[in-house]
Amino acid sequence: MSFIKKKADWDTINENHITPESVYLNRRRFLKAMGVGTISAGLLATGFHSQLYADPGVPGTAFEGIKRNPLFDNVGRDMTREDLVLGYNNFYEFSTHKRLVAGLAKDFKLDPYTLSIEGLVDKPITLGIEDIEKMGLEERVYRFRCVEAWAMTVPWIGLPLHKILKKAGVKKQAKYIRMISFHDPKQAPGQEDKQYKWPYYEALSIPEAMNDLCFVALGLYGKRLAPQSGTPLRIVVPWKYGYKGPKSVVKIIVTDKKPNTFWHDLYPKEYSFVSNVDPTVPHPRWSQATERLLNTGDRVPTLAYNGYGAQVADIYK
Repeated sequence: MSFIKKKADWDTINENHITPESVYLNRRRFLKAMGVGTISAGLLATGFHSQLYADPGVPGTAFEGIKRNPLFDNVGRDMTREDLVLGYNNFYEFSTHKRLVAGLAKDFKLDPYTLSIEGLVDKPITLGIEDIEKMGLEERVYRFRCVEAWAMTVPWIGLPLHKILKKAGVKKQAKYIRMISFHDPKQAPGQEDKQYKWPYYEALSIPEAMNDLCFVALGLYGKRLAPQSGTPLRIVVPWKYGYKGPKSVVKIIVTDKKPNTFWHDLYPKEYSFVSNVDPTVPHPRWSQATERLLNTGDRVPTLAYNGYGAQVADIYK
């Protein structure tokens, strides 16, 4: 019997090329600990996993009455299928392998959940999800671009980050925000990996954070965020590579000092603080001139700022 199988169109990126080498080499050990056999691990390494392990998991509960903002309705390409988005996740807190995340995270929850805003603010605040929902939610369709040169189009539900920051009152001397994700190794097995400094942390400048495009997402495809998608709250920065938008964020610290960021601390030559989508600046291990659409497998030209230059380019002058 032959085990040669054609890859799905969206799965043509060789993950041992795009994932940090140390992560790829540890993958077999991680699978063994999960009880996945040697043959299965080999199939995962060759790409055969696209058919065996594509698990969209359990979607979140439905939102009701959320209207799409007409200013963010058409990004010039088709929406990515929901099952592909739910089944293809970079969430190293659970696994370094995209197609194992949904299964490993299926029972993950942060309950009770709060988001704290502190630091250089007029009034430190702590918000529950219900508090944030009362501020008014909308749906926006955004392009999403991963640093690994794949891309998707997603209808997010949430609100601009500036609404939350203004509620706390950002002081004039503030220059950056530092975003910190959850830390719970009992729920997230990936956080037992000591090569990473958990919890995940990212940062933006104040002009970036206050830009109307910078979005606090509580849901996608009309439903609340599934566990693998960053329940219950994640940050989406559509003109930057995806890792600049942390998942399951629990704290935002407003500061006048430039914060460290997770991937820049690990690989400073590969992941810059700014990390805007830029087709002219290659990653040290692959080109950023084109990107592969997750739903079709088509390779298309990468747009500067992921196509959002008109809204954000002035920030960087």
